[in-house]
Amino acid sequence: MADHTHIEWTDATWNIVTGCTVVSPGCTNCYAMKLAGTRLRDHPSRKGLTTDSKAGPVWNGQVRFNVDWLTQPLRWSKPRKIFVAAHGDLFHDGVTDHQLDQIFAIMALCPQHVFQILTKRPERMLAYFVRLAESQEALDHMSFLVPQVLEDAAARIDGASHGVSFDDTPWPLPNVWLGVSAEDQTRAAERVPTLLRVPAAVHWISAEPLLAPLNLAAIDDQEQDIKIDALHGKWTAYFPATETERGSGPTDSRIDWVVVGGESGQGSRPMHPDWARDIRDDCAAAGTPFLFKQWGDWTPGENAQNTLGRTVETADWFNDQWHFETLTPASAEGMHIDDEPTCYRAGKKAAGRRLDAVQHDGYPEVQP
Repeated sequence: MADHTHIEWTDATWNIVTGCTVVSPGCTNCYAMKLAGTRLRDHPSRKGLTTDSKAGPVWNGQVRFNVDWLTQPLRWSKPRKIFVAAHGDLFHDGVTDHQLDQIFAIMALCPQHVFQILTKRPERMLAYFVRLAESQEALDHMSFLVPQVLEDAAARIDGASHGVSFDDTPWPLPNVWLGVSAEDQTRAAERVPTLLRVPAAVHWISAEPLLAPLNLAAIDDQEQDIKIDALHGKWTAYFPATETERGSGPTDSRIDWVVVGGESGQGSRPMHPDWARDIRDDCAAAGTPFLFKQWGDWTPGENAQNTLGRTVETADWFNDQWHFETLTPASAEGMHIDDEPTCYRAGKKAAGRRLDAVQHDGYPEVQP
């Protein structure tokens, strides 16, 4: 639990669930995984959740529901943005539906807070909401079905308000933001279409670490064989093997917020500046709030002044892959600007979080 955090887009973390399973390239250097297998390896909330490997600690698939922390948000009276399960995935298969019921009951009891949820498993998230609604078709009418589920869950929680009624609680909960992580186009295609089918006050994307170009205005929904513009909330179908449009219409929802960031820490991978710029520009065109979280360890030259006069690792993007070199002061002397590498490994602090000299701190305008 942390009432304060260094994560730029939130105020506190609620680690009601810890533990996970590696499912995609964005998981490789997961800070929570490394922490669970090193400094916190003997803490009751982390013990036994990782397995040692040559590359370091790796999630082993075990998940822990930290019931002692369940009611923590009830004790925070001052409104906060709270990142839920920052060191796990709330919709991991190891988290039971009954545990999710209790977590959502606590969030419903704390309308003063905003709860920010990220998952790499939107299919489980959708399945949970379908269970609450009792059918896929009833998702839009869940306000009639959810109160009893939340009341039953709250009744099982020590320290919660027993006997409270949720009859007047709006659904979806206005203080719960549901999002997915998408580090590249492939993961966006796997996760975003499913996210948009789940009722939420805010749908959002965390493109961190951003490992490849990402076009949120052209996401392939292979299940329905359409292309989705997630920023404008539009779908388009094309005739097979052509660019000829055969139909279009609005999606159930759209992306309301986008967070972008690069990777930091040991083994960190670069983020091309143009990938971040493209998402920024697409969000601006759609009127979607955009937050640039960090460059991470790697950054373009304008943020790498601390590397002048010393040997530094560089990365150059060529033929759709990174090429790494070590740049010495002697080899840098007289280097033309056209020969400058794409990124320098300047370190997270020096790299900062300004994109083209601007700090982007957009948030959706939704009040709990």
